[in-house]
Amino acid sequence: MTITCVDDLQRLARRRVPRMFYDYADSGSWTETTYRANETDLAAIRFRQKVMVDMSNRQLGTTMLGESLAMPVAIAPTGLAGMQHADGEILAARAAERFGIPYTLSTMSICSIEDVAAHTSRPIWFQLYVMKDKDYIARLIDRARAAGCSALVLTADLQIMGQRHKDVINGLSVPPKPTLPTIANLATKWRWGLGMLRTKRRTFGNIAGHVDDATNLESLAAWTASQFDTSLSWDDIKWIKDRWGGKLIIKGIMEPEDARSAVDAGADAIIVSNHGGRQLDGALSSIQALPGIVAAVGDRVEVHMDGGIRSGQDVLKAIALGARGVYIGRAYLYGLGAKGEEGVNECLEIIRKELDTTLALCGLRDIQDVTSDILVPGTYPQ
Repeated sequence: MTITCVDDLQRLARRRVPRMFYDYADSGSWTETTYRANETDLAAIRFRQKVMVDMSNRQLGTTMLGESLAMPVAIAPTGLAGMQHADGEILAARAAERFGIPYTLSTMSICSIEDVAAHTSRPIWFQLYVMKDKDYIARLIDRARAAGCSALVLTADLQIMGQRHKDVINGLSVPPKPTLPTIANLATKWRWGLGMLRTKRRTFGNIAGHVDDATNLESLAAWTASQFDTSLSWDDIKWIKDRWGGKLIIKGIMEPEDARSAVDAGADAIIVSNHGGRQLDGALSSIQALPGIVAAVGDRVEVHMDGGIRSGQDVLKAIALGARGVYIGRAYLYGLGAKGEEGVNECLEIIRKELDTTLALCGLRDIQDVTSDILVPGTYPQ
């Protein structure tokens, strides 16, 4: 099929990725109200078109945390990317490096930190879930530092997991359990199956072999499910930051008060994020929360955003409302599931072209000059 936009990649991924893994990526918690709002609230924002201005020599380059980027976009941490396509994290990291943007590896990745670092030359960012086993977390931080990761992304909004109904219905497991419905679905996904047969990476690479109590798939699943730390608080940030010793990003900020607390705790950047609508259903969309958080922290810290970014126009809207940069999660996963590394390349190129064209039609040549003046008053949150 001809690929013209991220939606096309999504349709192709739905055809090629096993149902339980496609649904894992493409779902929100409970009624999925917040998941949908992330996209619909962005779509409601309107641009002001400007004409008869010089649109030549456009510039999309910027920085996030002092790192030079080809455009104000990073790849978000997404669990089980290696189940969307064999070796998925490695392929996506290579595509991000080639394009000139950061790749963020999830704690719950299939390929390990060391594995991804060995296949890339640009330092990756690493996303950390804080678990009850603090010795494991300390070792994980040390491994990220040893692998040359240039930023640690601490996820603050997964102390308890929101239920995603599709995962329950599909019986999500890694690797898939051989039930009749699963076998029947896998039989129609031959490209995916061939890729998985060719790789050794089929479980949680950052956990397997690094935890004494997780010696097989069943014990690994049980250990993981029991480990999210419900006692995590701002008091934990200091030891994490001290152990890490580098740039720290706190992800999952949706309230101005929490944004100020993150800055006080020593964050170098914060990510306005509702976990893609996968945690608190009924929460604000990320784009609705963004302006209030930008106003609360001013220039004390970089403000990033994720949630609902499916196009270059979405990127520009977030930048106009004060984000230093945005993260794409589902968008790149659609590309990965559809075509592997080539699909991630296509996703990034689509977003770049849409961002470039929209910037020009709004009458600007440099992404650094973007403000809310390019938006129609009354169509965006203030």
